[in-house]
Amino acid sequence: MTPTSNEAESDGLFSNYAARIRIQPRSVTGRYTSLRLAAVIITQAVFYGLPWLQWNDRQAVLFDLGARKFHLFGIVLWPQDFIYLAALLVICALSLFFVTAVAGRVWCGYACPQTVYTSIFMKIEEWIEGDRNKRLKLDASPWNFAKLRVRGFKHVVWILVSLWTGFTFIGYFAPIRELGAQIAQFALGPWQWFWLFFYSFATWGNAGFMREQVCTYMCPYARFQGAMFDKDTMIITYDDKRGEPRGSRSKKADPAKMGLGSCIDCTLCVQVCPTGIDIRDGLQYQCIGCAACVDVCNSVMDKMGYERGLVRYTTQNALRDNLDTKQTARRVLRPRVIVYSILLTVVTVALFSSLALRNPLKVDVIRDRNSLARIAEGGGIDNTYSLQLMNASEMPLRLQITAEGLPGLTVAGTNVFDVPAAANRRIPVSLRVGPDSGIKPGSHTVHFKITPIASTPATPGSEPQNLPAPLDEAAIFLMPR
Repeated sequence: MTPTSNEAESDGLFSNYAARIRIQPRSVTGRYTSLRLAAVIITQAVFYGLPWLQWNDRQAVLFDLGARKFHLFGIVLWPQDFIYLAALLVICALSLFFVTAVAGRVWCGYACPQTVYTSIFMKIEEWIEGDRNKRLKLDASPWNFAKLRVRGFKHVVWILVSLWTGFTFIGYFAPIRELGAQIAQFALGPWQWFWLFFYSFATWGNAGFMREQVCTYMCPYARFQGAMFDKDTMIITYDDKRGEPRGSRSKKADPAKMGLGSCIDCTLCVQVCPTGIDIRDGLQYQCIGCAACVDVCNSVMDKMGYERGLVRYTTQNALRDNLDTKQTARRVLRPRVIVYSILLTVVTVALFSSLALRNPLKVDVIRDRNSLARIAEGGGIDNTYSLQLMNASEMPLRLQITAEGLPGLTVAGTNVFDVPAAANRRIPVSLRVGPDSGIKPGSHTVHFKITPIASTPATPGSEPQNLPAPLDEAAIFLMPR
């Protein structure tokens, strides 16, 4: 039997477990609240809208795992282009480090999916259940038909939003314009069904139930962010020199005569916090930098006739040394920020330069091991190879294949092939040397030369375009002994 807390205390034991107290944040208005709303609208417009964009009669952004190719507008990436994905992840990581070093946890407060969907679900909850006081009253009330009806309707809306989110998510990996019909006909594959319900369930659970617990206990970023902070990083701070000692008073009272600071101890900064912390206790890892406490404190200062900024977005050095905005901005360029900036610039320029200069044609040459060198008509010798041609461009290619490296080496049969746009084609190619070539038995290195003749017109009447420089691929030509 597990001992109760009183029994544990009497036995000299203690428990580190504390039951979660459900947080019902108060709504707030202000500059930072408007910025958060704008961030929610922009991020969700991109997430929900991007799969529906079309590019050259196909989905603009599609990670086609079945065909093993990624479409990013006019760019087609194959598994061999994994280095670009790695570089993109490095850019995202460096961008996060750079922004955190300069402006603190603005990612967490404004653009993190957990924050964004929690904000959406809380707004739905407020619309259905009412303001903070009504929600607290509903939480404390016993279960009855009215409570079940309100809570049930809320969860129906939450689940619909979650299902649409899961539908959009798998729309990045399968053509989204066909998904609706496939779902209606129960024609999705097993993995598509899994990710649809898994992502929907994760959205519903994380944004509807876990909320601040994800940020507090599950997100690793909250734990290692301190390594990227210094005393010149922008954070949400409480000016304790100005605010203390805190205490309630009337609007007409003179705080100086009462020996009080500017903080009237209204606790509104705690009530609006989505993670339930008291910013007056100092910097805490649970703070996601949403600045809701700044907005509500400024509104209280306005009502009291005090100067704004008791809780504000600033740096520890600026707070300690009473620096103004210009002085604080001059301290932004410091060693870690400069290093992040240089690394981010170098990797970004290298990535986009490589994408701009890359050859749209990739070729793999494979010796056909099932076919030995054979004596052809007239005494010549043939060797058969398989060429994997991958077209990473948005236009079909017409290619001429030749070979060099041995006297009298030719391509037997046709040597002109068409490769459709954003597709790959495996073709057999036979190389032949004449009987009087004078080549000694053994292995010899030869090179396939793939030369673009012209691209085949994408539409009737359009002009073919010249392609980049030809590719050379090595192969081994075997002579029978």
